[in-house]
Amino acid sequence: MTMTLLDIEFFFLILVRITGFIYTAPFFSLRNVPIRVKTGLSIFLALIIALTLTNDPPEYIGVIGYAILIVKEAIVGIVLGFFTNIAYHILSFAGQFMDMEIGFSMVSLLDPISMIQTTITSNLYGYLVLLMMMVTNLHHHFLKAIVDSFQIIPIGKAVINPAMYELMLRFMVDYFTIGFRIVLPIFASILLVNTVLGILARIAPEMNMFVIGMQMKVIVGLFVLAFIIELIPSVADFIFNEMITMMKAAIEFFKS
Repeated sequence: MTMTLLDIEFFFLILVRITGFIYTAPFFSLRNVPIRVKTGLSIFLALIIALTLTNDPPEYIGVIGYAILIVKEAIVGIVLGFFTNIAYHILSFAGQFMDMEIGFSMVSLLDPISMIQTTITSNLYGYLVLLMMMVTNLHHHFLKAIVDSFQIIPIGKAVINPAMYELMLRFMVDYFTIGFRIVLPIFASILLVNTVLGILARIAPEMNMFVIGMQMKVIVGLFVLAFIIELIPSVADFIFNEMITMMKAAIEFFKS
């Protein structure tokens, strides 16, 4: 089998889209995944797709035309991976909100994956959902989706839709909706505790409600957190569905 210059150029365009996705998608973009693994996986997938793809090579004029194609394919891969990955950060929002209600927000940890300061519950939910992603082979669905994207968005046929901001606005609505669904049990229990403390403050003003309130919030928060830990699979379903929805919507925006 001989490869022509057109075949190499076609393969490189595929590699650019795959690499953009691998470096921004959930699970694959983790900082503790070696760069050699990401690069090797990108080349391996691009080689398989190049050998099986039946689309005609795109037409272009000169070096500038080919450079434009490279930029477009990089944008497609990065946007598909990014819009899938941002759904994962709903867990960070929900965890920080929980810790703010319980009183754990004063303790911050450096997440070695995202390299940002997060709270205890954010790390707990993040690692549990990431583990479920691996156990349920969700990352296989991501690879299948990026491979199928070459059938929906052929090489060189991607259209940069300026209305993509609508997808981000839709995500922001889902971001707060899903986040508050996760937080709701903790929020309701702490609201009940605050109500009881307010009544006690009126009945017995000599009591130090600040000291009592901190202890009660921690005890009630930990109890409710332990009680709702079995709801983690439901939380993971919310996040997984949002990831898949965001990726499908992003693919639709690039269709010609």
